[in-house]
Amino acid sequence: MKKIIYITLILVTALSCEVLEVKPQNSVPAEDAFKTKDDIDKGILGAYASFQSLSYYGRTFGIFSDLASDNLSHPVDATATEYAEVDNNSILPENGSVDGIWSLAYDGINVANNVIVKVPSIADMSEQEKNVALAELYFIRALNHFNLLNYFGGVPVKITPTVGAGALDVPRNSEEEVYSQIINDLMFASDYLPASSNKVRTSKYAAKALLAKVYLYKKDYPQAKTLASEVITEGGYTLLPNYNDIFADDASAESIFEISFSQLERNRISEYNFPTSLNGRREVEPSQNLLDAYEANDERFEASIAFEGDKAYAIKYDDLSLGADNFIVLRVADMYLVRAEAEANLPNPDVSAVQSDLNDIRLRANLQPTSESGITQLQRLIEKERRIEFAFEGQRWFDLVRTDRAIAVLPNVNGTNQTLFPIPSDEIQTNNDPGMVQNPGY
Repeated sequence: MKKIIYITLILVTALSCEVLEVKPQNSVPAEDAFKTKDDIDKGILGAYASFQSLSYYGRTFGIFSDLASDNLSHPVDATATEYAEVDNNSILPENGSVDGIWSLAYDGINVANNVIVKVPSIADMSEQEKNVALAELYFIRALNHFNLLNYFGGVPVKITPTVGAGALDVPRNSEEEVYSQIINDLMFASDYLPASSNKVRTSKYAAKALLAKVYLYKKDYPQAKTLASEVITEGGYTLLPNYNDIFADDASAESIFEISFSQLERNRISEYNFPTSLNGRREVEPSQNLLDAYEANDERFEASIAFEGDKAYAIKYDDLSLGADNFIVLRVADMYLVRAEAEANLPNPDVSAVQSDLNDIRLRANLQPTSESGITQLQRLIEKERRIEFAFEGQRWFDLVRTDRAIAVLPNVNGTNQTLFPIPSDEIQTNNDPGMVQNPGY
């Protein structure tokens, strides 16, 4: 974040209603960048572009959540030392990949903020169009802040644009303050965004789905349950009968929101997962602990993991040649498990409702329904189902940390100071605000 940031005008050509090709053009002065409705739309698309970075959803962000937990391991013959640090939970503040997550999230926030301040002055937009544009930008800003919060804890909340080198020395906000801003942004987004079938731009129910997760992480279980139910019953999304179909094509009926990738804006997820014999780098591999966690006949196994000889590798994102797989950020199966977990944590939980949501997920995976009725046991089963259902989708670390289970489950996590990643050293060294302090233990 401590860098000179210019407003970049992003021109985006839509090859289809679902796929966006982003082509950065030369920087232009901020006062000249946004004058028309079309300029605002280009700016919104530019705000999405940070998500496509290799340091973000293009590779690192999702992989690190599984690698820091017990889903992925760093092979002994792999070469990326920054990945080894995450696997061993001995991350240095100088870790360049961690710095990339931080920097790209704030880049996305800053682009969104620079467009937000221009929306009110656009003459050829109605008030309704302005509110829809702002809602989309608020969603982008909220998702970035939420991702930062989950890796780093309390971070600076940025709601004003940065142009040039000013206003870069800022303190960290508390986790509660970050949550408050995220919730405010998503409430506005869910009020003004329309329902939409476009999965690579946000919609009313994408905002509600993300808000349901935010409330779950915040342990506001009644709100999480209510919003997850709205997405399930009103959003028009469907649990696909075959788990493999979720990843066979982009924009399935189960998907709520995806990050767009193509052969021009490609990801490197499969490259880091696939073995070298298949032209991958094999910087990560499924852990034996994860392989052992699958129940017999679980159809999610073959849809998630393949073998080259005796070496397992993740295959949910398998387009090695083009890197054109979209990355799914939100899908409706998550809402079933959010609702189940929220219900299980209420003072007087409806056990049958928890079982019903769990069994919708288990039956789709060709598993027997659970008849477990103990709340603690159901909570552990939800934890396990989330692990298997979302393996290699970048959720496991966050799930263990937010439920205070990381220390109990992960052998490399020995104290609460290890449940947050370090603030990047560049930020600590160049941000001169006394409120910018490092996380404990680093």
